Amino acid sequence: MKCSSSHIDIGRSVFSRALFLYENWEKAMSNLQSSFNQKIDYVFKVVLIGDSAVGKSQLLARFARNEFSLESKATIGVEFQTKTLSIDQKTIKAQIWDTAGQERYRAVTSAYYRGSVGAMLVYDITKPQSFDHVTRWLEELRGHADSNIVVMLVGNKSDLGTLRAVPAEDAKDFAQRENLFFMEASALESTNVESAFITVLTEIYRIVGKKALIANDETESGGNSSLLKGTQIIVPGQDPLPEAKSGCCFSL
Repeated sequence: MKCSSSHIDIGRSVFSRALFLYENWEKAMSNLQSSFNQKIDYVFKVVLIGDSAVGKSQLLARFARNEFSLESKATIGVEFQTKTLSIDQKTIKAQIWDTAGQERYRAVTSAYYRGSVGAMLVYDITKPQSFDHVTRWLEELRGHADSNIVVMLVGNKSDLGTLRAVPAEDAKDFAQRENLFFMEASALESTNVESAFITVLTEIYRIVGKKALIANDETESGGNSSLLKGTQIIVPGQDPLPEAKSGCCFSL
């Protein structure tokens, strides 16, 4: 039985498609293997805090996945995302925890402050009440986290400038008094989102690097090198990671 030209074309098309899928499957498996083999130098836990509906989840989605949703739902309890990036030729894995802003979750989320080395304190520039509450959020953060935690005050929704109710100067003054970093951002327009997170992570890395130098000097002089012990971050639902030869998770 002779095959028609249409049957031959269909066969070629199916074969080409199968070859394409196989080649891309191989590439995907190769990339996955590379990610498993990637050496992580440090893991930093950062928490997002602030009133409900100020845009914490949107800031995280924009930074971690470059996504924004107009139909965002309120966070229940705590969620987290990870992003790996390079700072000073070191591979940094950021574990960013998104905490619910509703009052009924405050007792639950307070436990998640422990072990965090950075925080994004977010308010909505169109809602003065959310800015009035940053003092309370900061007190709660400092009551549960290390006093040396790196904090960035973020005025979100800068794209809504015509509806502004919180002057940038007021936020700058507050940040200076409390020794915080400050930046206005827009998750919708992706303005200053990455810069805010990178600034916090870079400052954390700088502090950790400084502690490493101090610890090395003390070790060489026979002193105490306990500064590098740090705190391992345990992700709910996952088994603890085996202890590494060199520390990767630090508390400041």
